[in-house]
Amino acid sequence: MRDYIRKRVVDVSLYIIKTNATVRQAASVFGVSKSTVHKDVTERLPRVNEELAVKVKRVLEKNKAERHIRGGEATKRKYIRSRRVS
Repeated sequence: MRDYIRKRVVDVSLYIIKTNATVRQAASVFGVSKSTVHKDVTERLPRVNEELAVKVKRVLEKNKAERHIRGGEATKRKYIRSRRVS
């Protein structure tokens, strides 16, 4: 694995752990695609640092379990904004 990829994998992983970020949020911060972030943390990270991979997996599982709540909140905000404009 190239050094710049290895560094990105670790940097993205530390960011996700530190901020409890979603894959989408991390991708936007690091300027890469969601697919790249997902591949980095699920396939490449275990080869680089197994302990870090376990921590990231916990955060991603938590985010996945809560995504239906975040989606509902986003929809609620959308309709509240559209009522104010009308």
